[in-house]
Amino acid sequence: MKVLAAGDIHGDRSLIKELSERAEKENVDLVVLCGDLIESEENPMGIVGAFRQRVLLIPGNHDSIPVIDFLAEFYDHAKNIHGYGYRKGDVGFFGSSSVNLGLWQLSEKEIFDMLKNSFTYVKDCKTKILVSHVHPAQSKMTQVSGFEGSFGLRKAINTFQPDIVFCSHVHEAEGIEEIIGKTKVINVGRKGKIIEF
Repeated sequence: MKVLAAGDIHGDRSLIKELSERAEKENVDLVVLCGDLIESEENPMGIVGAFRQRVLLIPGNHDSIPVIDFLAEFYDHAKNIHGYGYRKGDVGFFGSSSVNLGLWQLSEKEIFDMLKNSFTYVKDCKTKILVSHVHPAQSKMTQVSGFEGSFGLRKAINTFQPDIVFCSHVHEAEGIEEIIGKTKVINVGRKGKIIEF
Protein backbone atom coordinates (compact mmCIF):
# COMPACT_ATOMS: atom_id res chain seq x y z
CA MET A 1 0.00 0.00 0.00
CA LYS A 2 1.21 3.49 -0.88
CA VAL A 3 -0.04 6.51 1.13
CA LEU A 4 0.27 10.23 0.49
CA ALA A 5 -0.04 12.24 3.72
CA ALA A 6 -0.15 16.04 3.83
CA GLY A 7 -1.49 18.83 6.03
CA ASP A 8 -1.78 22.59 6.34
CA ILE A 9 -3.45 23.10 2.95
CA HIS A 10 -5.17 26.30 4.19
CA GLY A 11 -7.52 26.39 1.21
CA ASP A 12 -4.72 26.46 -1.40
CA ARG A 13 -6.42 24.89 -4.45
CA SER A 14 -3.21 25.01 -6.52
CA LEU A 15 -1.45 22.97 -3.83
CA ILE A 16 -4.34 20.47 -3.82
CA LYS A 17 -4.02 20.17 -7.60
CA GLU A 18 -0.28 19.43 -7.25
CA LEU A 19 -0.91 16.85 -4.52
CA SER A 20 -3.69 15.13 -6.47
CA GLU A 21 -1.50 14.97 -9.59
CA ARG A 22 1.34 13.56 -7.50
CA ALA A 23 -1.02 10.95 -6.03
CA GLU A 24 -1.98 9.86 -9.55
CA LYS A 25 1.58 9.85 -10.89
CA GLU A 26 2.87 7.85 -7.90
CA ASN A 27 -0.09 5.38 -7.98
CA VAL A 28 -1.05 6.20 -4.41
CA ASP A 29 -3.74 3.98 -2.85
CA LEU A 30 -4.81 6.29 -0.02
CA VAL A 31 -4.55 10.00 0.88
CA VAL A 32 -4.37 11.24 4.47
CA LEU A 33 -5.04 14.94 5.19
CA CYS A 34 -3.79 16.00 8.63
CA GLY A 35 -5.96 19.06 9.22
CA ASP A 36 -5.96 22.78 8.47
CA LEU A 37 -7.57 22.05 5.12
CA ILE A 38 -9.21 25.49 4.96
CA GLU A 39 -9.00 28.87 6.67
CA SER A 40 -11.73 28.91 9.32
CA GLU A 41 -15.17 28.70 7.70
CA GLU A 42 -14.26 29.38 4.06
CA ASN A 43 -15.76 27.25 1.30
CA PRO A 44 -14.20 23.76 1.58
CA MET A 45 -15.27 22.59 -1.88
CA GLY A 46 -12.49 21.45 -4.19
CA ILE A 47 -10.19 20.28 -1.41
CA VAL A 48 -11.20 16.61 -1.20
CA GLY A 49 -12.86 16.27 -4.59
CA ALA A 50 -9.55 16.65 -6.45
CA PHE A 51 -8.45 13.19 -5.29
CA ARG A 52 -9.64 9.92 -6.85
CA GLN A 53 -8.29 7.82 -3.98
CA ARG A 54 -9.91 7.21 -0.60
CA VAL A 55 -9.19 10.29 1.58
CA LEU A 56 -8.92 10.15 5.38
CA LEU A 57 -9.50 13.46 7.17
CA ILE A 58 -9.08 15.03 10.57
CA PRO A 59 -9.68 18.66 11.57
CA GLY A 60 -6.91 21.08 12.46
CA ASN A 61 -7.07 24.28 14.45
CA HIS A 62 -8.43 26.14 11.38
CA ASP A 63 -11.17 23.56 10.59
CA SER A 64 -14.36 23.03 12.54
CA ILE A 65 -15.54 19.48 13.12
CA PRO A 66 -18.80 20.23 11.23
CA VAL A 67 -16.79 21.22 8.12
CA ILE A 68 -14.78 17.98 8.23
CA ASP A 69 -17.99 16.00 8.84
CA PHE A 70 -19.57 17.75 5.84
CA LEU A 71 -16.64 16.85 3.58
CA ALA A 72 -16.78 13.22 4.72
CA GLU A 73 -20.53 13.08 4.02
CA PHE A 74 -20.43 15.00 0.73
CA TYR A 75 -17.66 12.93 -0.85
CA ASP A 76 -18.22 9.17 -0.97
CA HIS A 77 -14.47 8.56 -1.01
CA ALA A 78 -13.76 10.63 2.16
CA LYS A 79 -13.82 9.48 5.80
CA ASN A 80 -13.42 11.54 8.96
CA ILE A 81 -11.25 9.56 11.40
CA HIS A 82 -11.36 12.15 14.20
CA GLY A 83 -12.16 9.73 17.03
CA TYR A 84 -12.54 6.78 14.66
CA GLY A 85 -10.45 4.31 12.74
CA TYR A 86 -10.12 3.00 9.20
CA ARG A 87 -8.69 -0.32 8.07
CA LYS A 88 -7.29 -1.25 4.69
CA GLY A 89 -5.98 -4.78 4.68
CA ASP A 90 -3.69 -5.19 7.67
CA VAL A 91 -3.01 -1.43 7.98
CA GLY A 92 -5.10 0.59 10.43
CA PHE A 93 -5.40 4.38 10.69
CA PHE A 94 -6.76 6.06 13.81
CA GLY A 95 -6.90 9.72 14.64
CA SER A 96 -7.67 12.88 16.51
CA SER A 97 -7.02 16.48 15.62
CA SER A 98 -5.06 16.64 18.91
CA VAL A 99 -5.71 20.38 18.82
CA ASN A 100 -5.01 21.91 22.20
CA LEU A 101 -5.32 25.53 21.09
CA GLY A 102 -7.70 27.82 19.22
CA LEU A 103 -11.46 27.81 18.76
CA TRP A 104 -11.95 24.05 18.53
CA GLN A 105 -9.44 22.92 21.12
CA LEU A 106 -9.66 19.78 23.19
CA SER A 107 -8.21 19.21 26.63
CA GLU A 108 -5.23 16.85 26.83
CA LYS A 109 -7.50 14.29 28.53
CA GLU A 110 -10.02 14.57 25.68
CA ILE A 111 -7.24 14.10 23.12
CA PHE A 112 -5.97 10.97 24.86
CA ASP A 113 -9.49 9.57 25.37
CA MET A 114 -10.37 10.19 21.71
CA LEU A 115 -7.22 8.39 20.56
CA LYS A 116 -7.93 5.57 23.01
CA ASN A 117 -11.38 5.17 21.47
CA SER A 118 -10.15 5.37 17.89
CA PHE A 119 -7.38 2.84 18.63
CA THR A 120 -10.05 0.19 19.38
CA TYR A 121 -10.94 0.18 15.66
CA VAL A 122 -7.41 -0.84 14.61
CA LYS A 123 -5.84 -2.57 17.63
CA ASP A 124 -5.44 -5.92 15.87
CA CYS A 125 -3.97 -4.50 12.64
CA LYS A 126 -0.40 -5.43 11.81
CA THR A 127 0.56 -1.81 11.05
CA LYS A 128 -0.99 1.07 13.02
CA ILE A 129 -0.82 4.70 11.94
CA LEU A 130 -1.93 7.51 14.23
CA VAL A 131 -3.09 10.66 12.40
CA SER A 132 -2.90 13.97 14.28
CA HIS A 133 -2.83 17.63 13.37
CA VAL A 134 -0.58 18.76 16.23
CA HIS A 135 2.79 17.19 17.01
CA PRO A 136 3.56 15.43 20.30
CA ALA A 137 4.93 17.38 23.27
CA GLN A 138 8.63 17.09 24.08
CA SER A 139 9.59 16.37 20.46
CA LYS A 140 12.08 17.80 17.96
CA MET A 141 9.16 19.67 16.43
CA THR A 142 8.67 21.41 19.77
CA GLN A 143 12.30 22.54 19.75
CA VAL A 144 12.11 23.86 16.19
CA SER A 145 8.79 25.67 16.55
CA GLY A 146 8.73 26.73 20.19
CA PHE A 147 5.17 25.36 20.37
CA GLU A 148 4.91 22.67 23.05
CA GLY A 149 2.60 20.27 21.22
CA SER A 150 0.18 17.82 22.81
CA PHE A 151 0.83 15.84 25.98
CA GLY A 152 -2.36 13.82 25.31
CA LEU A 153 -0.89 12.75 21.97
CA ARG A 154 2.46 11.98 23.60
CA LYS A 155 0.69 9.79 26.17
CA ALA A 156 -1.19 7.98 23.36
CA ILE A 157 2.08 7.30 21.53
CA ASN A 158 3.61 5.85 24.70
CA THR A 159 0.49 3.81 25.49
CA PHE A 160 -0.52 2.44 22.07
CA GLN A 161 2.88 2.44 20.36
CA PRO A 162 1.68 3.03 16.80
CA ASP A 163 4.20 2.31 14.06
CA ILE A 164 3.90 5.81 12.59
CA VAL A 165 2.39 9.18 13.53
CA PHE A 166 1.49 11.63 10.75
CA CYS A 167 1.17 15.25 11.88
CA SER A 168 1.63 18.77 10.52
CA HIS A 169 0.61 22.08 12.19
CA VAL A 170 4.03 23.71 12.66
CA HIS A 171 5.09 24.73 9.16
CA GLU A 172 8.70 25.35 10.14
CA ALA A 173 9.01 21.69 11.22
CA GLU A 174 7.85 20.29 7.85
CA GLY A 175 9.75 17.15 6.92
CA ILE A 176 11.13 16.47 10.40
CA GLU A 177 11.11 12.79 11.34
CA GLU A 178 11.98 11.38 14.74
CA ILE A 179 11.56 8.24 16.80
CA ILE A 180 9.62 8.29 20.08
CA GLY A 181 9.91 4.89 21.73
CA LYS A 182 9.10 2.48 18.87
CA THR A 183 7.10 5.06 16.90
CA LYS A 184 8.28 7.08 13.90
CA VAL A 185 6.76 10.59 14.00
CA ILE A 186 6.65 12.48 10.69
CA ASN A 187 5.65 16.10 10.13
CA VAL A 188 4.26 15.59 6.62
CA GLY A 189 3.69 19.32 6.00
CA ARG A 190 2.18 21.02 2.98
CA LYS A 191 4.41 19.29 0.42
CA GLY A 192 3.30 15.90 1.71
CA LYS A 193 5.10 12.64 2.20
CA ILE A 194 4.63 9.32 0.41
CA ILE A 195 5.03 6.21 2.57
CA GLU A 196 4.85 2.65 1.29
CA PHE A 197 3.91 -0.33 3.47
